[in-house]
Amino acid sequence: MGGANQQERLPTHEEQKRWFLAGLFEGEGSLCVSIKEHPTAKFGYLIDPEVFLYQHESRRQLLELAREVFGTGRIFRKTGNYPVLVYAIHSRKSISERVVPFLEKYVMPFSARKKDIALFIEIVRAFERKEHHTQEGILRILDLAYQMNPEGKGKRRKNTHEQVVGRILRDCTPDTRESEDTVRPA
Repeated sequence: MGGANQQERLPTHEEQKRWFLAGLFEGEGSLCVSIKEHPTAKFGYLIDPEVFLYQHESRRQLLELAREVFGTGRIFRKTGNYPVLVYAIHSRKSISERVVPFLEKYVMPFSARKKDIALFIEIVRAFERKEHHTQEGILRILDLAYQMNPEGKGKRRKNTHEQVVGRILRDCTPDTRESEDTVRPA
């Protein structure tokens, strides 16, 4: 192709939406890993990656755009702040299949959130590898989660890293004492 016929490729309308959403997400989005005590969870906690995007109700169309691009998620009012709407994706599968590839392609190298995004992606990948099924794996995921947004402006975690790890180790360390009903060989 000759130089006279070459044109700079302009992004399609769909690409423009995605780049716009990446910028919106940089300013108004949140990646988090929730850590909730749960009595029936194998290690005493449910740990889940989650994605949120916030907007005033007058800008609902921006959240609708996110739902259109990702093809999943729901929009609801933020508790305690009625005019604010939240777009949320809680499904680990949707995050893995739709959000992570989006983040890998559209997050700018100079993003202020680059480190947190990399940690979030590693956490999602660890879940894909089923690391959360082992004590070592769940502790690694916790370490990564507590590294995210250490000086962030959002809510602080209810429990410290040490408290959560201590409970996992305490509740999941096998009891090596013999029970009184154990029959010992003569």
